[in-house]
This record gives sequence, C-alpha cells and structure tokens, in this order.
Amino acid sequence: MPAAPVSSATAPVFTVDIPLLPESAAGHALQFIDLLRGANLLAGLRLGAHAPRLAWRLLDARGVPLPALPGPLGAYAGGTPPTGASSSAPAAARHTPDAHGSDARACALFLPPLHAADIPAIRAVAQRHRALSRQVGQVLDSGRPVFTLGNAAWLAAHSGRLAGRRVALPWFYVAGFERDFPDTGFTPGQAISEDGLWISAALPAQVSELAVALVRRTLGPALAEACASVLVADPERTRAAQQANAQHHIPATRDSTLARAIAWMEAHLDQPYSLQTLAEAAAVSPRTLLRHFQQELSQSPLDHLHSLRCARAKVLLEVTLESVPSIAVACGYADPAAFRRIFVRHTGMAPAEYRKRHTLRAPRKRWRVDVR
Repeated sequence: MPAAPVSSATAPVFTVDIPLLPESAAGHALQFIDLLRGANLLAGLRLGAHAPRLAWRLLDARGVPLPALPGPLGAYAGGTPPTGASSSAPAAARHTPDAHGSDARACALFLPPLHAADIPAIRAVAQRHRALSRQVGQVLDSGRPVFTLGNAAWLAAHSGRLAGRRVALPWFYVAGFERDFPDTGFTPGQAISEDGLWISAALPAQVSELAVALVRRTLGPALAEACASVLVADPERTRAAQQANAQHHIPATRDSTLARAIAWMEAHLDQPYSLQTLAEAAAVSPRTLLRHFQQELSQSPLDHLHSLRCARAKVLLEVTLESVPSIAVACGYADPAAFRRIFVRHTGMAPAEYRKRHTLRAPRKRWRVDVR
C-alpha cells in the first residue's frame, strides 16, 4: 500500500487495528505500538508537523475497541491520532467506526502471538476465535495487509485467503502448521516473510522488522529506511559508532536555549524564581526565552519549574520523613500553603496523601530496633 502524499494542509493518519484475545501475548502488542510511536517521532523530525502519522486501536475478538486503560497504559488503547495529525486524512486512513464499533477503513491489521503451551492448544484457540479469522479474511479481501507474529499465523491462515502464500514461523511450529494448512509455504532460513498482503515474522525478536514493513507500506520507503536504522538492531552500525566515538569523531550535541534554561532550573530548584535571572543563564532575552518554552513545551518557564520542583518533592516524600514545610523549602517554596496547592495541581493529591500512598520508608517507631 503506497504512502499517501503529504500536503501542506493535511497530515495523513493511518490507523492499525490490533485485536487482543484473552490468549494474546499483550506485551508484544504494546511493544509494536511503541515502535509505531518511534516511527511517528522520526516522521515528525524529518517532515515536521505535516508528516504522515500512524495511529492504532486495541480491539476485542469481536472487533470492538477496548475501553480506556488506567494509568500509563491509557496511551495504548485509545487509538487517538498523534498531535499534529489532521482529521482530513484520506478515506483509507480515516478513523471511521461502523455500527459495530469496528473500523473498516483501518489501513492494516496486526495479530500478536498467542499464549499456548503447544500446537494442540494453538489449534484450540484458533477454533474458539473463528470470528476473528473471518475478520482477517475481510481485511485481506479489501486489499489491506495483515501482519502476524509467531503462532498468530494460525488465525490468519484460518481466513481461507492465504493458500499459496509463504509464512515465516519458528522451526518448532513448521510441522504442525504444514499439517493444518498444506497449501501454505514457508520461507526457510528467513525470520520475516512479505508475500503480498501477508507479512509474517517468526519470533518476537523480529517485531521491529514488522513495524518497519508497516511503515514502508504506509509512510513510504524513505521513512522506512530511517526507522530501520533506528528500530532494528544493527551490530555493525553499533560497532562503527563506538569506534568513531572512541576516536572523538562524534562531537557532543550543541546545547540550546531550552537546555541551558532547564539545566539552570535543575541546579537552582530551591531558589526563588526570576525570569530575568533565568534568561541571563540561557543567554537570551526574557521574551525570547518565553517564546522558546511556549513553542517547544507549550508552557511557561515557571510552569516547567513547578513540574521539576514537584518531581523533587515526590522523591523527598517517598524516601524521607521530613515535614511538608521542610520539603516545601527544599523545593523552593517559602509558603507551605502555596506548595500544597501547586503539588495538588500537578499530582492530583495533597503531599500527605502522596506520602501515605508512596512512602518507601518504615515508620519512625521501627527505626533502630535490634532483633536478638
């Protein structure tokens, strides 16, 4: 599937559906999403805010989007296109759920491997989820690719659309798979196979190569090449970089206005805030400093300083028994009440409540108790 053209007005978004069964190895699905995030980062660095992007959705076995996950996992299940992506993406890439909650316009389907002890167990899982295999058939019939990792190939092959195709599988699955699907071939000695609309990888170690193959079919070969150099292990490149660094051929990255300002903040967290002093440390005017923070971080220097101070406060609350007023002073707040308000705004709870939930210290009454 060729990448959609990038215009100055729109940023195409390509959505990948990722069904998760109760038997799915969910960690590999999350790893795949993290690789897509890396691809989006590279696309943004190379092409700016109007770069094409990848989005994703986690679905259940019926194709219904999973509800939002709690905490840091929430970023995985939402399927929200990345910041800067336009909703005016091509029809083939737009996020358009149908009446059943499935997205018939997603650009691809990724099937993570299954937790199964042996081949009979894999067969049993595939039989329980024939509805998902029918969905795979619909995806293939519409001309969209299907990506499988490891034993998820059983789910794809049960679609009945892959006879005559070749698949990459671990050696210990080959005999059983050939018995179940005699019309399917193998790619001996290859860890990944791209045969038409079926892209398969044998082992979890090849999940990054699957992600690169997806990038190639959506964002284009140039971005795929860039992703391959970053996301796929390359011992030769690593060795070359180490040698160049040892011979001082790779200079340190030049500092920036933001880097100088943030470094000064981190070294002076307990000192009163002064925009003028901070701007002098960054070697720019206060107005220029404000512009840099707003453009790059979408916040003011003071807001960023509050976040750094709250990060220190959380550590002190977790590992010390210092009072809240003492911690406030150590974090640059002369007024404990102001510290409490800011801490609540950044963490959602008062300092005392945070300490109660996250403390890593034993109660004071248990200190220095000799057990004889």
